[in-house]
Amino acid sequence: MNTLAQFKTIKTLLFDVDGVLTNSHLLILENGALLRQMNTRDGYAIKKAMQEGFEVFIITGGKSEGVLKRLEGLGIPRSNIYAGVQQKIEVWKELQEHFQWNPKEVLYMGDDFPDYEIMQQVGMPCCPSDAIHEIKALCQYISPIKGGEGCARDVIEKVLKLNDKWGDM
Repeated sequence: MNTLAQFKTIKTLLFDVDGVLTNSHLLILENGALLRQMNTRDGYAIKKAMQEGFEVFIITGGKSEGVLKRLEGLGIPRSNIYAGVQQKIEVWKELQEHFQWNPKEVLYMGDDFPDYEIMQQVGMPCCPSDAIHEIKALCQYISPIKGGEGCARDVIEKVLKLNDKWGDM
């Protein structure tokens, strides 16, 4: 099956945050607060995917309250957001056991070592163009877009368009 056709089989979308939904840069304020930047086009695509019946989950090592509020503001249920996760593969195992997903129907987009084990389990491992080499080596699709600059939109749009759920503009 070619890569483009694989997007059509996806029913569940899992994303990392730092380096995928953000550009992996941190602005550190004098009070120690960490600021991240997210792309509004990623946000639009996430909302659209959920409106079209796709499940969206977040698995992140970070636990920024601002990021959590943004994700919830996009309509991602709090129960689908796993923050402060040290061993992402354990969350995958719990979700897989609970939902009995067919791994071939799951897309995971990550960019760094904490994502590696999950990406070996899903049918459609994807990453942004600036992911580390080891992640790129196992991906079915490498977005031409960097993390935080619309790479999530890139993969979501492919899934929705191939399933006739994106809509004509």
